[in-house]
Amino acid sequence: MARITVFGAGAAGTAHAIHLARKGEDVSLWGSEFDARVLPDLQERRNHPALPERIPSELPVLGPDELAEAAKDISFAVLAANSSGARSLGRLVSGAIPSDAVLVSVTKGLEDGTRRRMSEVYGEEVPGRPVVAVGGPALAPELSEGFLTAVVFACPDGDPCGRAAEAFRSERYLVETTDDVIGVEVCATAKNVAAIGAGILEGIAQSRQRDMKNARSALFAQAVHEIADLVHALGGRRETALGRAGMGDLMVTSIGGRNRLYGEAIGLGGEPGHVLDDMKGRGMTVEGAEAVDDVHALVLEHGLDLPLHEAVYGVLQEGRPATTVLEAMR
Repeated sequence: MARITVFGAGAAGTAHAIHLARKGEDVSLWGSEFDARVLPDLQERRNHPALPERIPSELPVLGPDELAEAAKDISFAVLAANSSGARSLGRLVSGAIPSDAVLVSVTKGLEDGTRRRMSEVYGEEVPGRPVVAVGGPALAPELSEGFLTAVVFACPDGDPCGRAAEAFRSERYLVETTDDVIGVEVCATAKNVAAIGAGILEGIAQSRQRDMKNARSALFAQAVHEIADLVHALGGRRETALGRAGMGDLMVTSIGGRNRLYGEAIGLGGEPGHVLDDMKGRGMTVEGAEAVDDVHALVLEHGLDLPLHEAVYGVLQEGRPATTVLEAMR
């Protein structure tokens, strides 16, 4: 049995720790000072405010001063910050993580400003260890409850990827592996922007008291196509966008993720900045709101034609009307 510690006590990290504990792995959950708001709930009340499932009694929850204990003799370090905090988390834990540990990144997105993928960020801050990137549809509440979840693990080297997959895999947590790290991580970013577009369309439909099923289906198909184009331009494989990391993650995010909720509020008439501030005030991170600038920059850099993604950028950053997402499908 491998010893595993999840570093980062947000919803995604806590849900993965619950899954591993349920599976019977020797796992701990560590929270940094950035997790101070939720640590009392985790340690005293044994629950995360964003998750429906209680933390198993056998899962240790360690605090900022217990980093050395958390990292001792671990085989896998699960890094679970959000994209804006990934580099800080890497720096915090770098000196404690054993040199032979495998890093498993459940963080999705690109680093703001540098547009570095998360495996690159963690690889730079915790050097010398292989990094496995996790992609695919894995909403934290459902994962914590043990509902069927199917993901993809990506790493250039098949050995650490296979070992990580074996440590995580169960009858209710299905893992496929790939060496297309670029494809998996680019999908994880672009789908957030596309899901905002899906949410905007949903808000428009609600405001008009119509289902607009035809338009919603067409938008989804175009989003997958655009994600595949972006993946290919950045050196990944198009087929990755057609699997769990692309189409699968886009579907789940478009149905009920925070990016969709953000877009829906805008489609109903909300001003993007005000909606975002309100969601942040309620402790909700909207990754797509940050990723939209990165995707726009990549579109310009590579001369791509991604009308839907550019329409979302126009609505969020240029004050264009919500109906711009409908025009993107012409």
